[in-house]
Amino acid sequence: MKMNLTGINQITLRVNDVRLSEEFYAGILGFRVDHRAGANISYLRLNSDMLVLVKAETPGTADARDIRVDHFGFRLASDAEVDQAAVYLDDRGAHLVTRPAHRREGRAFFVMDPDGNLIEFYSMSATGLQSPTEKIDTRTAGDIASESRRELAAGGEVKKTRRSRK
Repeated sequence: MKMNLTGINQITLRVNDVRLSEEFYAGILGFRVDHRAGANISYLRLNSDMLVLVKAETPGTADARDIRVDHFGFRLASDAEVDQAAVYLDDRGAHLVTRPAHRREGRAFFVMDPDGNLIEFYSMSATGLQSPTEKIDTRTAGDIASESRRELAAGGEVKKTRRSRK
């Protein structure tokens, strides 16, 4: 099976001030505010591309050299392709952080690349509906990554990717 990615679903940035960043991306660069999830998350859209601004848990400075990208996502054509991609990646030894689950607008799962970068594989369901027995996962990618990293720090067993440098 070859994965058939249809594009990058989103880029999520951790920012110090969501409203200030929103003013920059929407007011200066021309994104439009798609919607907000409370005061700490803003979804900006440019055509079919999404930029998500998430309030950082720890403040960053302009001269800091640490990475501020939370995760990026690849879009797949259907929920079935999301499930197939999870099997494909798992079979190749990728570190699956989550299994496919229904989220607010589709189906998604997360993996970590060899350097610990969080990647989401996502489909946009036509209806966004899930089966009555499956709960919608409302955690942010940062929550998911933090849980995975805490588990690693506590000595939890994790499947390494084949290319992992550890």
